[in-house]
Amino acid sequence: MLIRFYRRLTTEFSIFIFYSVLFTINNFMRKLLLSIVTFFFFHSFLYSQDMAQVRKDFEDQLKNGKVPYGSNPATGKFYDIRGFKMYCEIYGEGQPLLIIHGNGGSINNFIYQIPYFSKKYKVIIADSRAQGKSKDDGDSLSYEMMADDYGALLSALKVDSAFVIGWSDGGIEGLLLAIRHPEKVKKLAITGANIVPDTTAVPQEIWDVVMPSYTALKNKAVKTPQEKNEWKLVQLLAAQPHIPIRDLNKIKIPTLVIGGDHDVIKPSHTLLIFQNIPNADLWILPNSGHSTPVVYKDDFNKNVDNFFSIPFRKIEKEARFF
Repeated sequence: MLIRFYRRLTTEFSIFIFYSVLFTINNFMRKLLLSIVTFFFFHSFLYSQDMAQVRKDFEDQLKNGKVPYGSNPATGKFYDIRGFKMYCEIYGEGQPLLIIHGNGGSINNFIYQIPYFSKKYKVIIADSRAQGKSKDDGDSLSYEMMADDYGALLSALKVDSAFVIGWSDGGIEGLLLAIRHPEKVKKLAITGANIVPDTTAVPQEIWDVVMPSYTALKNKAVKTPQEKNEWKLVQLLAAQPHIPIRDLNKIKIPTLVIGGDHDVIKPSHTLLIFQNIPNADLWILPNSGHSTPVVYKDDFNKNVDNFFSIPFRKIEKEARFF
């Protein structure tokens, strides 16, 4: 409430200052400034409305049952991978492209990426261990474990190496796949990934959202099978990952590091990841949170595709001027 009042007060004060200045300048400049402010006000208003519609469209498509991704008997198959059955779907032909979803997600999180990339690539997309259709009764879960799962899945599919896209936890697993199984990754694009589970990476306001669930499940002595699975997933968010900077230095393949400027991962942390991968590009998307593959779906698809298609350009010394 106090924050809301403060914002209202500062906004009203800013408007007062603006109009005070406005009436001290000539008529032409007054009209020009009013035109500029009016444009940005309505652009901002319309953009916020667009974002609400983007979210609704995405959620409606996941609920209406018309999207085949994630439950497609024509292409879906279970693979015996490292002690559990991993559900995977494959679309298209061409160079292999592995896509990895985030915490508690599933194949259908990429409804905007699968149809785009399957026109050019052999898209390999699976439900990670203990998520979606990939059931796992084990007590433990780690990002390293899931990265190894994806390495084993590529081997089971007889894929020597693949382009990789990872969103959120999928980005973490993409980094670990490139670290632990470097021969499996041609190029890597990650969005919304972190390498430590603390406030240097994730804002306190996000921890305030996550920790009540963590504490409630931790303190529950007897858990249902569903709660046991939820506990494994929330532990990932609260206590992992722990990827040393020196391990990022080992990633030699070209890597596109992506984040929203209002992501659940701080832009400074995304920058840290970029700075410590030798052959990396950085892309911070404006006015975006964590869901860059949804909010910026067209730009995301096009730019990631270009990154995979075009030879990596090392920009240093005199090249920095252009």
